[in-house]
Amino acid sequence: MEDKKLELLSPAGDMERLKMAILYGADAVYMGGKRFGMRAQAGNFSRDELKTAVELCHAAGVKAYITCNNVMRNGDVRDISAFLENVGDIGADAVIVSDIGVMAMARRYAPNAAIHVSTQAGVANYESARILHDMGASRVILARELTLSEVAEIRAKTPRELEIEVFAHGSMCVSFSGRCLLSNYMTARDANRGACAQPCRWKYHLVEERGPGEHFEITEDGGTYIMNSRDLCMIEHIPELLDAGVDSVKIEGRTKSAYYVSVITNAYRRAADAAMAGEALGEVWKREVYKVSHRPYSTGFFFDRRGPGQHYEESSYFADCDVAAQVESCDESGNATLTQRNKFYKGDTLELIRPNGEPVEFVAERIFNADGEEIDSTPHPMMELRMKLPVCAPRFSFVRKGKKD
Repeated sequence: MEDKKLELLSPAGDMERLKMAILYGADAVYMGGKRFGMRAQAGNFSRDELKTAVELCHAAGVKAYITCNNVMRNGDVRDISAFLENVGDIGADAVIVSDIGVMAMARRYAPNAAIHVSTQAGVANYESARILHDMGASRVILARELTLSEVAEIRAKTPRELEIEVFAHGSMCVSFSGRCLLSNYMTARDANRGACAQPCRWKYHLVEERGPGEHFEITEDGGTYIMNSRDLCMIEHIPELLDAGVDSVKIEGRTKSAYYVSVITNAYRRAADAAMAGEALGEVWKREVYKVSHRPYSTGFFFDRRGPGQHYEESSYFADCDVAAQVESCDESGNATLTQRNKFYKGDTLELIRPNGEPVEFVAERIFNADGEEIDSTPHPMMELRMKLPVCAPRFSFVRKGKKD
């Protein structure tokens, strides 16, 4: 029996997050240029940076996918050939598209790059997947609104060489596979062209038409976040995705922090490896997803057609931990130079997060500033500091501090 393989695909909004995704175990990374991608608010990559990013990925044995999945208009089509030529020239492994015209242009201008059909295309049945494969797609990224059984049926009724990708973690959208006009209507920012203002996360009141400006409470506490979706989290269900025939699990988050990319990639790396080995996932990795900024979690539509439901109480993110510092260098004895991210104190109980092991708890017994003077706290943003870590940790490891209840 052929061993089942599962690709872990992580987001990269800029070069720092790209390096984190690679270091913490991604098999592939997806990123965007300055135009044509669905995350205009991410840092994104210039033409030269895309070339460097692909080189970094390939040097580490990681695949590089470039997004080109806006809803395209006439002006875009006039400009997109040069972008696609560059995607081909820099050796990107795939281009992610949602428009069939752009798909044809990608075959012409970047013939060596595989074509992945974006979730923006709303592929929700096997006939659509089949015809896209006939048109040259090597992968379809399925609509997020599918149940696990529907995913399995698409897998069973499509050519095996057509890869199936699904989102496994991150923000969900109140509209079908990200297709929404609410942002256009309220802010003139097009969600389908990467500039969503996320009005679905806003708090709403009721206004009676003859009393403009008079806001009526919808709940006893005031307004309500009636369209604010929960976040997706499938960390405990990777074996089911593997059994359904999924080839790639995707982490959403090109606008999220480098810490988020590191921790979530690390946790899903362990989950994917455990699933492929037929082993149970350690409890420590299930807990990791709660230690990054997130909304309440759900399993999306995978087990229930009604979907993730909405989170009415608020729209803010929360986490069980704060990042205290990032490791810049460290010797074999654990003597490290770090950059402060949030204030912490001598005597605090901290955790070391690194790409090659489980979190390690330790106490900050002594802290020194850049001049070697012992200090009781780290009050200055981005200050350089030195301290002894419990084990050697590579650059881009993190020290974090739990939040008190």
